[in-house]
Amino acid sequence: MTQNDLSRDEIRPPQIIYALYLAGIVTANITLLIGVVIAYVYRKDAALWLQPHYRYLIRTFWIGTLYACIAFLLSIVMVGTLLWPLLAVWLGVRCVLGWIDVRKGRPPARPASWLW
Repeated sequence: MTQNDLSRDEIRPPQIIYALYLAGIVTANITLLIGVVIAYVYRKDAALWLQPHYRYLIRTFWIGTLYACIAFLLSIVMVGTLLWPLLAVWLGVRCVLGWIDVRKGRPPARPASWLW
């Protein structure tokens, strides 16, 4: 599927969610919560090829929340302070890869992955 075949209205919500997630790296994490709510709202009416993107976005939120809780708990013993930058990189890479895939009209390569 090429960019010409894609409806801009169809790919706009996942792009907004990816942008909100990326903004969550540098701003208040409220943008991540807003993004996951949007993903839950739009996933049922999405085109078949976009549904894995919503799954990927929702999983990114929940896996990231789990990783953040682990990093927070480990911060008590100072080990977790090293994990926060890794968590930011992880989120950034997932969002950029997802954004590229949605722009190219293809589902994410590994929507069930815990890493990339």
